[in-house]
Amino acid sequence: MSTLLEITSVAQLHRLGGLAAPQHQLVSVVHNRDIQSVAGMQGIKVVSDLYMIIFKSSSVCDGFTYGRSSYDHQQGTLVFTGPGQAMEFTSDTTDAGDIDPDGWTLVFHPDLLLKSTLGEKINQYSFFHYDSNEALHLSEQERTSIEGLLEKVEQEYGQSLDRHSHKLIVSNVELFLDYCLRFYDRQFFSRTTMNSDTVSRFEKLLITHFESGEVARKGLPSVEQCAKELAYSPNYLSDLLKKETGKTALEHIHFFLIEKAKHHLLNSSDSISGIAYTLGFEYPQRFSNLFRAKTGMSPSEYRHVN
Repeated sequence: MSTLLEITSVAQLHRLGGLAAPQHQLVSVVHNRDIQSVAGMQGIKVVSDLYMIIFKSSSVCDGFTYGRSSYDHQQGTLVFTGPGQAMEFTSDTTDAGDIDPDGWTLVFHPDLLLKSTLGEKINQYSFFHYDSNEALHLSEQERTSIEGLLEKVEQEYGQSLDRHSHKLIVSNVELFLDYCLRFYDRQFFSRTTMNSDTVSRFEKLLITHFESGEVARKGLPSVEQCAKELAYSPNYLSDLLKKETGKTALEHIHFFLIEKAKHHLLNSSDSISGIAYTLGFEYPQRFSNLFRAKTGMSPSEYRHVN
């Protein structure tokens, strides 16, 4: 059974790596080449209260595959983790000599974002909730762009702090994340064939679920269930579908549900409550509310006008 370690501060993270105290208590750029020790961390599960963006250089990304295809951006990989997410050290990451020397981690505490526009929009960066196999893979130009912003963050907290420092640090972190959002969009669009395959598999999954006749027993399929079936995280699946089709995973599920509901309403004499139960709803009113939200009329009105 893994030992659980909670990291609550940037300073604690520095101590774990045998580093000097951070120059700023809420944000730091940790370069792997400076890490002195991670000994004793094997088998340790770490839960962090921090945001972390972890960069692995091309030297440890060679031969990386994404889905069924080799990826064509080989200048490095970014993995994003948000507060409350767990990581675990394996045997090949607990020897300082095996750590990627060109790698780095941008780490910041949520308190850095207090009273900032970034604090209000941080949850919009859904890649903080992707799985590690859904990492961002960078071209040489993209790597240069984000590492330039990283240097600006370091420069700001590395000099005497003034009344402008905090705003400039947060602004550069926000710009860094916005570039990562752009690069993820590029990654989705550059994988059109694979994404189309995922859309097809997702639609077949929904068809099978709704045509099985077991919706009443199993309930409506959730985004989490569908994502697990397709080997994606829920956020990544929704973002991929949104880029490819204009609809999120939940919107696709609702579309299939409403189409099935329309069929029942027009081709059976079942009561509205009976149809709701057949479609997996425990409470008929929830079915009626969703149907109205999607069609502009209640199930009874739809049946009457058609």
